[in-house]
Amino acid sequence: MGWRIRTAALKMYLNDVGGLNPMGKSIISRSAERGLRMTGQRRVIAKVLEEAEDHPDVEELHARASALDAGISIATVYRTVKLFEEAGLLERLEFGDGRARYEDAEREHHDHLIDMQTGEVIEFVDPEIEELQERIAKRLGYSLKGHRLELYGVKDS
Repeated sequence: MGWRIRTAALKMYLNDVGGLNPMGKSIISRSAERGLRMTGQRRVIAKVLEEAEDHPDVEELHARASALDAGISIATVYRTVKLFEEAGLLERLEFGDGRARYEDAEREHHDHLIDMQTGEVIEFVDPEIEELQERIAKRLGYSLKGHRLELYGVKDS
């Protein structure tokens, strides 16, 4: 089952509110700020991640990175993804298909709707949902610091 993402509407919205990465910094520059040594192959992998409009898993990252640098091994991609995740540069996502997928950890907040029949991943932002979550946390005596919302469904026929 192929996984796709619908991002055009989200990108238009996020561009209006400050972009996908509010800091305006690339994974490469944030890696350097965190003191990570950026080899040529790590730079290629970072570039692939930055340009991804979906949520690639390691195998997909390897295929895309290998197209740019045939010397990149799957082991290098696994190690680099782990390094970026541990450094807080990548967020690990699991959409019920048994594969870890990744996106830039500093992208503007959004939620996901996963079509259980096709595997399509739709990113969305809904101010009403955001406000409701804030109200619920406050009612329970908490200050909301973050959340992750993944909705799973099938398209009505």
